[in-house]
Amino acid sequence: MAGWVALLWVLEAVDTASGHALDQYGVSPRDIGELRDVVPSAFLHFGYDHVASNTVPLLILGFLAALSGIRRFAAVVAVIILASGLGEWLTAPVNSISAGASGVVFGLFGYLLVRGFVDRRAVDIVIGVLVAAVYGSSMLWGVLPGNAAVSWQGHLFGLIGGVAAAFLFRRRAAVGTAAGG
Repeated sequence: MAGWVALLWVLEAVDTASGHALDQYGVSPRDIGELRDVVPSAFLHFGYDHVASNTVPLLILGFLAALSGIRRFAAVVAVIILASGLGEWLTAPVNSISAGASGVVFGLFGYLLVRGFVDRRAVDIVIGVLVAAVYGSSMLWGVLPGNAAVSWQGHLFGLIGGVAAAFLFRRRAAVGTAAGG
């Protein structure tokens, strides 16, 4: 997670040094050519304040989500990035550009909330309850329309993607027994 967050900061430094040339890789809604920007937009931000606001929750939620295994984590994040980016592409206001890791943050939040119940693992249920207690109220407001400068659509679809990923990548119970069941 530290490496991922470091990459986000390096990309913002490159963006700033280039006169914000990377901002063009944000998602512009309903333009077919912009679908290629769905993935890169999750790694780009509009300024240091923007990347800073995503850093701590991404570190914490990402670390907790990665505890279930790096392969599962990578698959979960891929689903979240696609859900968040495609949701923005479909629903964001015309003439807007969206970028940032907040869709991933909201997706990881949703994933951690339901993972324990889907997997039926007590430790993951406890993690979900703790995540809800720490982030719940602030996250839930972030999926509602409010500040026109904030892409609530990316937040909402990221959250949906995280919940979907918990079901898509749930741990399957072992079938049968060693004694021939």
